[in-house]
Amino acid sequence: MNVPIRKSSEFTGRHMLYVMLTFFGTVIAVNLTMARFARTSWTGLVVENTYVASQEFNRKAEEGREQAALGWTGTLTIAGGAVHYSLSDASGGLLALRSVTATFRHPAYEQEDRVISLARMADGTFGSKKTVVDGVWIVEIDADVGRQKPYRQVRRVVVADGAIR
Repeated sequence: MNVPIRKSSEFTGRHMLYVMLTFFGTVIAVNLTMARFARTSWTGLVVENTYVASQEFNRKAEEGREQAALGWTGTLTIAGGAVHYSLSDASGGLLALRSVTATFRHPAYEQEDRVISLARMADGTFGSKKTVVDGVWIVEIDADVGRQKPYRQVRRVVVADGAIR
């Protein structure tokens, strides 16, 4: 009777070549994928000219101190994804605003950034029916109160289930 002889399985140089090609192929594929995501999700541009931005820092800090001295309080609410904003003076009375613009920016990428113009509501506040998706946002609000520069408020918020958390 002829019984087939079974070859012992030994690890050869060819096996090592396959292991090395698989390992480095996986590493290279992951690196290329991550590099693509990094390149397409955020430009990396914070300011166009860092020198000019550094020269404007003191002026912007002074404007911020002047604005804080007014004692005004801005109230941003997001309910059901809709945005509402009001601005109160130091005594708590609503200020008459001409217009309000809210810019929503993601801290890490720019693809979903949006600018929302808020409309005057019947109660004197400003709101928009445009919804904001859940996530972490940096909200820059510019409220025109009839002064030379708009009242500016910047907040970092987390929107979950259509509301600020």
